[in-house]
Amino acid sequence: MFTGASNLADGVDKAFLFIFIIAFIFIIGISAFMIWTLIHFSRKKGKAPMQFSGSMKLEVVWTVIPTILVLLMFWIGWKGFAPMRRVPPDAMRVTAIGRMWEWEFVYQDSMRSKELVLPINKPVKLDLVSEDINHSLFIPAFRVKEDVIPGYDNWLWFTPNYIGDYEILCTEYCGLLHSAMIAKTRIVEQEEFDKWLADLRTASFIPDPEGLVLLRGTGCLACHSLDGAKLVGPSFRGFYGSQRIVTSGNTQKTITADDEYLISSIYNPDEQIVEGYSRGLMQSYRGLLNESDISIIAEYLKTLNGENQ
Repeated sequence: MFTGASNLADGVDKAFLFIFIIAFIFIIGISAFMIWTLIHFSRKKGKAPMQFSGSMKLEVVWTVIPTILVLLMFWIGWKGFAPMRRVPPDAMRVTAIGRMWEWEFVYQDSMRSKELVLPINKPVKLDLVSEDINHSLFIPAFRVKEDVIPGYDNWLWFTPNYIGDYEILCTEYCGLLHSAMIAKTRIVEQEEFDKWLADLRTASFIPDPEGLVLLRGTGCLACHSLDGAKLVGPSFRGFYGSQRIVTSGNTQKTITADDEYLISSIYNPDEQIVEGYSRGLMQSYRGLLNESDISIIAEYLKTLNGENQ
């Protein structure tokens, strides 16, 4: 008996199990036949060699039986796949945004969450959007996976069957921290979901700082964390006014992270490399961010220092 975590899981599991059983039977059968052939037809003294000619029956058998098996695989696979493209009209819609290297989920076009929270036994359609490069959203427990491609409208849907927490993965290699692009799906009762959504709606009335919006929109948070974690580049936490050891050319020196350093790092990222990090990982943002934008970012970075965070 199949007990998938979503309504689509059973069809996928049945197709996988059928193909696995057929493959297992064939590999055992072929291996056994090869061993028997080696033993039975091995060269023996005093035994006259035998000549063989074609067999119409054998050719019909090894043509018809594999054809039937392949058609059965297709049919069972199609029965599992077809419902994945038929979205119920009452499905709740959530936008899933992929960016290096995180997932974000948008409810009702404005409320954002880093985890996907859904009510049990209610169909949901995820509209898939990429803000940078190719990703692929995969929820193993629900047996759903679709590519998230820039400029391409794609989606997936499912109905969760069980309460619990389930992993969301990216299965399209998207850079250095691809393996860390993990989020969580949390399936809850309808009452708990309604309360969670109301809290999210209340929090959404407080707009994100403009500097944070700029950092997010230009992809800076893919390489620089806000919480002190070391990613591809230095963290923004405690950045402004900090003392940093940098390498400029062949010279190592200590500088203060101020407006001038921020502008230099954004426009000429390879000019001064912070100790412990590598050259050539960041592109210049000249033309993407003007000095007014950088001033707004600087004001936001000041709020990430110590007690002002």
